[in-house]
Formats: sequence, C-alpha cells, structure tokens
Amino acid sequence: MERLNDVSCKVGESPTWHAGEGAWYWVDIPQQRVWRLDAATGATRYWVADEMVACVAPRSDGGLIAGMETGIFALELDACTALAQRKLAAPASGLGEGMRFNDGRCDRQGRFWSGTMFMDMAAARAVGQLYRYDTARGLSAPFVSELLTQNGLAFSPDGRTMYLSDSHPARRMVWAFDYDTTDGVPSNRRVFSDMTAMAGRPDGAAIDTDGCYWVCGNDDGCVLRFTPDGKLDRRLEVPMLKPAMCAFGGKNLDTLMVTSIISGKPEDAEWGGAVVLLQPGAQGVAETLFAA
Repeated sequence: MERLNDVSCKVGESPTWHAGEGAWYWVDIPQQRVWRLDAATGATRYWVADEMVACVAPRSDGGLIAGMETGIFALELDACTALAQRKLAAPASGLGEGMRFNDGRCDRQGRFWSGTMFMDMAAARAVGQLYRYDTARGLSAPFVSELLTQNGLAFSPDGRTMYLSDSHPARRMVWAFDYDTTDGVPSNRRVFSDMTAMAGRPDGAAIDTDGCYWVCGNDDGCVLRFTPDGKLDRRLEVPMLKPAMCAFGGKNLDTLMVTSIISGKPEDAEWGGAVVLLQPGAQGVAETLFAA
C-alpha cells in the first residue's frame, strides 16, 4: 500500500483515473480543491474552485465535468494555479439552501450522473435527488428522489445495470436498476445490498471486470466487494476509519485509489484524510469520458 504523504483531505472524494493523461484526479469538498497525481512522476498538485467541488469526471474535449454546490460545471485546469469554471446546468428550481451535488460519474455512453444532498447530515432531510446531464438534452428531471445522502453510483461493465447507494446512517442501502443504454433511463429499482446491520456505511464505489461492486465502508475502515448477485465475498481493510470512495486506475487498471475523510477520532489521527494506492488483485473497467 502506498500513501500519498503530501496529501491530506478533510473530505477526500471522487477519485478517477484519466487514462489519456496517465493521471489521477480527486477532490477535497470543503477545501474546494481539485487534486491531480501524475502517475509517472508522482507529482501532486491542486486547484482551488470558487465553490465546493463534490465529484469530477474527465471530459472528451479536455478538462473535467463536475458536480458542485450550485450545479454542474465544466472545469478547465491550466498549468499554473488558476481553475476556470463554467456552469453548464442546474435544477430549474435551484438546489435550495444547504444543498449541493455529491457523488457522480459518467455512464458507459458518456452521460454524466450526479445526485444532490442536504449538507447537514444530522438533520436527516430526505431531499436529495439523482440527475442525468448530457449536452444534447441538458439536465434531466430527477430520476430518484427522497435520498438522504446520495452515493455509490456505478455502472456494470456492459452498462446495463446502474448502482446507487444512500450512505446516511439512517439508510445504509445500495440499490440496483436496469439501465437503458440507448436512452439513459434507469428502471426496476431493487435492493442490491441492505447494509443496515453492518458497521460501515455504503459510500463511493467502483466496478471490476467481473462485474463486482466495490464500495467503501465508511466508519468501518474497509472496502467491500459484492458479486453481481449482491453477495458479499470480500473485505479489504484500509487504515483510514472513513474511506469515502475508491476507483480503479493505473496502466493496467489494477490499482485501487481510496480517498478518505477526517473523522476527528484519536485512533484515526494518523490516517484520517489520507489517500492511498493499493493492489487489490482485481482489474477495473475503464471509465468513459464525458461526451462533450
């Protein structure tokens, strides 16, 4: 396991591998940072946005697409410290006070998906919604509503199954949907994994070539792998108490990056907020660039 020693995130989220650049990207939400790691040189750097960045995905025309506090944005990152951001879309009624986008990624066809959440998790307000964005149709109406803490978006290798979790302590659920790859519409929502009896909460996720769903067990210091039929078949221990999201990358897509959140607990003081790279003995599926 390799730790990126010069990186500490308050809320490290949304790791993603950009194969064309040979680089990893991820975000630190409250610090409004977009991080980058050059895999060849090991050099890290970050840019600071004008508002919180919750999730990112590479765009086919360069730069990133991001779910942020007030909407969906295109981000341009130059060689200096500047970050240019351009709003692409937002819900017609706005996100509302105390809301922001959270977890997000592209489907296998290059459409961007992201959901919203009420930032004060203690309030347990089920007002989060899940949206799709593409250049031809713009931002969709919500496909899923009444979410507490939207998370865990992932798509099966063939793109025909979409996964979604709610990581709030009061929900702890992962769902699967049938996914129409032509129209980008999910249907037939069903429980994939009920994690209410587990110590960890189902946070960010990734998919391997066997179609298994890898999800961070937030509060339990682990990454869990579920088979396509929802069976838990592996537990991978990590040193951070609150792993937040994982992603496959590297030249052979066999490296797993895991970001984390500072818990504030004494036993987590050394590793909380760390970003680690490890070899889990599995291979991921290449992410599709946003079809700009």
